[in-house]
Amino acid sequence: MRWCLALLICCLAVVNALSSSGSRLLAILEDTEQKDLYSTLWADLEARGYDVSIESSKSEQLALFKHGERAYDHLLILPPKSKGLGPSLTPKHILDFMNKDGNILLALSGKTATSSAISSLLLELDIHLSTDRSQVVVDHFNYDTLSAAEKHDVLVLQRPGPLRSDVKAFFDGEGVLALPRVAPQTLGDSALLSPILRAPATAYSYNPKEGMPAAEDILATGSQLNIVSAMQARNSARFTVLGSVESLEDKWFSASVKTPSGKKTSTVNREFAKQLTAWAFKETGVLKVDKVEHRLATEGAELNPSIYRIKNETIYSIEVSEYVYDKWVPFDVPGDDALQLEFTMLSPFHRLTLQPTHRTDTSTVFSTQFVTPDQHGIFSFRVNYKRPFLTSIEEKHEVTNRHFAHDEYPRSWAITGGWVWIAGLWSVIGGFLAFVIVWLYSAPVTDTLKKTQ
Repeated sequence: MRWCLALLICCLAVVNALSSSGSRLLAILEDTEQKDLYSTLWADLEARGYDVSIESSKSEQLALFKHGERAYDHLLILPPKSKGLGPSLTPKHILDFMNKDGNILLALSGKTATSSAISSLLLELDIHLSTDRSQVVVDHFNYDTLSAAEKHDVLVLQRPGPLRSDVKAFFDGEGVLALPRVAPQTLGDSALLSPILRAPATAYSYNPKEGMPAAEDILATGSQLNIVSAMQARNSARFTVLGSVESLEDKWFSASVKTPSGKKTSTVNREFAKQLTAWAFKETGVLKVDKVEHRLATEGAELNPSIYRIKNETIYSIEVSEYVYDKWVPFDVPGDDALQLEFTMLSPFHRLTLQPTHRTDTSTVFSTQFVTPDQHGIFSFRVNYKRPFLTSIEEKHEVTNRHFAHDEYPRSWAITGGWVWIAGLWSVIGGFLAFVIVWLYSAPVTDTLKKTQ
């Protein structure tokens, strides 16, 4: 019986989703018959533990919420041909899904005009499409000569390298990507937006139905155009936009492409799709705080007290883990970045770098030591770590910082700066006593008078 129970537990562990936020994945297609085009994608997702449900956007039974809670953990939207996504997938419903910590991967296509509902949704997130929603990205120097010899609308690009020196690269690797009929997108100034893959400097966008545009009619070129973009909300929900849905099809997962230079190679679309979906659905880049401790820097001090005294030597430590595909591992701060602690009231009195002190099997402990400021009031230990492609850490613990009690002040003779005043006091007292003694023990002077008769 115990052997059967152990086997059942192992089986459940195997089918458990890799995502840190759940396994329920809803894929939205205009026509469910199109699902055969992406059979490798579905197989890869199911092999990683996802419970994939494929629904048509026209389905009447489709609903993102049930009894006020999310019915799914993740949403994969493939581009519709109609103007909308149906009554259950309005921009408001999709934004509510994100507000409930749901993750979304949206794929676009330059093959068909982007629907007005999708344009409205992206506009809410400060992601902008061209006013002409039929535009595609072309590049006369980086294209596949086998499939786009004339139109040059199948881009052949290197996989993105490290995105920033201070942020881990979740999409890097060797090889080339084939990106057919990319729908161009530009990003606004929001700090929540990050480009994953930009167009090369020689690319531009235009509507192929209108012929070659004049130079003054091209709205965006080069790195102004984004092919893959990401938005991570303040609640760490993720919204990813892929400009080429065809790059997810089976035929491009193992296609051979040839660049204008004559170099022929196989695509790595399948591996990139794995990395992209892994980040979008929170299999990577997920941080978790396991423990927060603060105490006095004395042996046997109380853990996490609510009251400190000014000028106390204090130790603060925080334990952080990172989720990588199927397990929690110790978190390493990337590049030249730093995890910082603020001891703050209305503004920070201390801003200190937390140093890694030791590691466990699943986490890293970061610590620092400092002296509480000479200011009484309500203070907060605050760690506010927000970086692109990593979920946010925001820990805040309030404590009281009090003055010295009446019996905690140091005695006057223990303060070396007061020795001058103490010496002056005792010199006055000594001088007064000396004066009294001299006065008391000194006889008055008497004059001798001659008696006369």
